[in-house]
Amino acid sequence: MESQRNLLLIGLLFVSFLLFQQWQLDQNPPQHTEATTSQATTNVANADVPQSAAAVPASAGISAKQITVTTDTLELRIDTKGGDIVFASLPEHKVEQGGEQSLTILDSNYIAQSGLIGAQGPDASGERPQYTTTAESFTLTGDTLVVPLSYTDANGITFEKRFTFHKGRYDVLVEYVINNASAQNAQVQLYTQLKQQTGVEEGSMFMPTYRGGAYSTEDSRYEKYSFDDIADENLNELTKGGWIAMLQHYFVSAWVPNADSNNEIYSRSVGNSAIIGMKQPGQVIAAGTSATLAAEFYVGPKDQQALSALSETLNLTVDYGWLWFLAEPLYALLMFLHGLVGNWGFAIILMTLIIRGIMYPLTKAQYTSMAKMRNLQPKMQELKERFGDDRQRMSQATMELYQKEKVNPMGGCFPMLLQFPIFIAFYWVLLESVELRHAPFIGWIQDLSAQDPYYVLPVLMGISMFAMQKLSPTPAGMDPMQAKIMQYLPVMFTFFFLWFPSGLVLYWLVGNLVAIAQQLIIYKSLEKQGITEPKKKK
Repeated sequence: MESQRNLLLIGLLFVSFLLFQQWQLDQNPPQHTEATTSQATTNVANADVPQSAAAVPASAGISAKQITVTTDTLELRIDTKGGDIVFASLPEHKVEQGGEQSLTILDSNYIAQSGLIGAQGPDASGERPQYTTTAESFTLTGDTLVVPLSYTDANGITFEKRFTFHKGRYDVLVEYVINNASAQNAQVQLYTQLKQQTGVEEGSMFMPTYRGGAYSTEDSRYEKYSFDDIADENLNELTKGGWIAMLQHYFVSAWVPNADSNNEIYSRSVGNSAIIGMKQPGQVIAAGTSATLAAEFYVGPKDQQALSALSETLNLTVDYGWLWFLAEPLYALLMFLHGLVGNWGFAIILMTLIIRGIMYPLTKAQYTSMAKMRNLQPKMQELKERFGDDRQRMSQATMELYQKEKVNPMGGCFPMLLQFPIFIAFYWVLLESVELRHAPFIGWIQDLSAQDPYYVLPVLMGISMFAMQKLSPTPAGMDPMQAKIMQYLPVMFTFFFLWFPSGLVLYWLVGNLVAIAQQLIIYKSLEKQGITEPKKKK
């Protein structure tokens, strides 16, 4: 099979992949709503407090009294009514590269809730407890910061809700210290959940990113549960350990409960919002004793190392899709190379050189096979003239000819097909690796996760494809329509790559340049072996 046909096949597979991604988005569209103001969220903010067996409505929404917490990595606001985290931004991650505005993850439309239900739980009645605190704002000055909230019920049971922050980290330890000073036992149950409005769009044909829920159980290490899934059916999963999360491009928020307890994962649709949460087992606190219930909350970038420290499966929220087995080693190689050169663009170039070097034996076999196939064209033409329309005899004679000449007709196709999954896997590495967000290269390329602002790399990539095409001789007798399509293939690829992340275009461009160099070297070697004829000088 000739290289032109291989390129056409790759192009068709590539376009098919993009269309499939867009079809997935079209099949699961976000639910649109006009109620996107904070007031709309407030109206249903607490109509979701669960009980031990079911969910019942509550009355109060987000209150006006909130405390602020500032660390080197997080800026939070905690509502004193219920102790929910109702705002979170990331000072180290800006909305725009070089800008001043910190990226906001949680806001009035997307909050992290936690509370105590059960017979003596302060959240069980539907009226969230009003906590008191020692200050209106807290700032991390050392390595650790503890933010305490306190509430005492009518029976004399004191509930202290503590938020513990650490320098350089995005995880927050949320604890309930319960001091039962009453005369009877207290039964409580900790719940943690994430609640988000569903009218938020994310993703496109060229950036098919996911925004929605996800969870992990003993049996299923990682499962997406979209807003549509939550609207259609409530989750009810029992598992040891596990976690729940809300995902978006490059960032995640998650609750991680006690890994040794048997927890219940649930979901609900409330008004225009989707909820995914977990309930830990109920506990009985004897009169005159105290106990502590806790869970970890993470809000920040999809940092695989930080996520793995909280749960061995939480790093799977960095979702590389079905080609994860290729994407993970590519990511590891890219991280290693970046550690050597300190620039993500040069790391991509080095990675491309390594991949092309590993594939060189296959590439050489590809061009050798193509050259032998071209040499067989006169004999193939003789077979066509001899057998005419007798397809069976023609096929048999062709196979005998291949065996006699020791030619593999698929030898030129396999290396090209192998490049396609590697390309797609690296595409997902670029989409999911937060390290590449706003990562500069050189000159005008200041964000390898975004498209080239001046389209220089896509145009150069198209030129390199055209050069590769010119180096490959056009087979005699090629169908005129097919030849016409092949001429426009570099134009088609250039058009698609205009909107692709510049890091991906850089990978493809460098790969083409290396392929051209390899092609010239291989053709010289084949000429010396007499397999191909020297090119005539004009």
